[in-house]
Amino acid sequence: LYPNPKSIIEEADARGVYILAVTTTPKAWTGTRKLIGSRKRIRVGLGLHPELVPERHSEVALLEHFLPGTRYVGEIGLDGSSHMRGSFDLQERVLLRILKACEADEKKIISLHSRRAVNGVIDALSGAPAAGRPILHWFSGSFSELDRAISAGCWFSIGPLMLKSSKGRKLVELMPAERVITETDAPFAQVAGSPLMPWDVKLTYPTLAEIWQCRVDEISKKLSRNLKALLDD
Repeated sequence: LYPNPKSIIEEADARGVYILAVTTTPKAWTGTRKLIGSRKRIRVGLGLHPELVPERHSEVALLEHFLPGTRYVGEIGLDGSSHMRGSFDLQERVLLRILKACEADEKKIISLHSRRAVNGVIDALSGAPAAGRPILHWFSGSFSELDRAISAGCWFSIGPLMLKSSKGRKLVELMPAERVITETDAPFAQVAGSPLMPWDVKLTYPTLAEIWQCRVDEISKKLSRNLKALLDD
């Protein structure tokens, strides 16, 4: 969804950045895979964003059709914002159906949207315990919801903008360091009016070093170990 995706892919590839490019609808998955080509460090997630569920829920069958072709699922989840409450029951049905389909295939790595809906997402995960490894993207829930997510075995992807708020930093402090990976949420996430780039995950490093009480130059190694554990487990 960048205005110039090919040049960004080439730059990310040259920098050796590992990327999971999530999609918002199953119909976008095939085209995004073609755009990525054979690049070894970039993977594409098969998604159906909860904000699009009211109009695109019929595409869940297409998602199930494509599911055996990928290990990565995302972005899926629930959105409990005021403008989405009218579709919340439908979102829940779609999410559980996707997670059940993940159970029937192979264990997946799943990027989950949970804005104002953390408990609903965790309830859905409990209904499909063998779906795979859940990663809560840009977690913004309460501290009690964070405790529940940790107990449920969730991972967390965090980005530079999350660390700009005192609550965001406090949430990261409470997350198990071995279950944290980085994200940008770009091109939607922007700094000074410009979208973050995939390599801008490094903007999280100074704050993570403070939180984890280590040197900035150690952060990359820690995150690489986390990524390896995520993929190997």
